[in-house]
Amino acid sequence: MPEVTIEIGGRKFDVACRAGEEEYLFAAAKLLDDEARVLTEQVGRVPEARMLLMAGLMLADKTAAYADRIRELETELEGLRAAPAPEPERIEVPVVPDTVTEALAELAARAEALAGSVEERLAELPGAEGGGEEGAPT
Repeated sequence: MPEVTIEIGGRKFDVACRAGEEEYLFAAAKLLDDEARVLTEQVGRVPEARMLLMAGLMLADKTAAYADRIRELETELEGLRAAPAPEPERIEVPVVPDTVTEALAELAARAEALAGSVEERLAELPGAEGGGEEGAPT
């Protein structure tokens, strides 16, 4: 079992822990040390036992406040989960009616036929390619 030295409130302590848990111990000691430093800054030098007791109580108070807040948030979350899902929003996408599509297709066919007819007439004019007088400029 490894033994590590931690510092709390300016005092060093040798503490044993399980192998691999050293970092957790250092992190916990830092939390306690932070509270002990606040205490010694406010009150000054206090006996070791009293310093550790007060720092531990300050941490316990913070922990209790966090636990209360967690319970509040869990209750709020349960309420949100229990609430009915909102109605889905209806989104309408404009659709072109078949009659309009058919009318546009018919217009396109007529326009192509008309263009074809114009091209035929132009070809028959004098000086046009493929028609009229031979040798006429194009």
